[in-house]
Amino acid sequence: MAVPFRRTSKMKKRLRRTHFKLQVPGMVECPNCGEMKLAHRVCKNCGTYKGEEVINK
Repeated sequence: MAVPFRRTSKMKKRLRRTHFKLQVPGMVECPNCGEMKLAHRVCKNCGTYKGEEVINK
């Protein structure tokens, strides 16, 4: 089994791990009620999607 010849430095390890961060979900404002909602999803507050009522509230 191959073993690394040199130890990976702290800098190289941290540069590799820069993309392991948490991301905030894409939130947009609902055009109907103004509530914040996930993009491309039905609004939980008013039940509309793309200007059409999908869920009766």
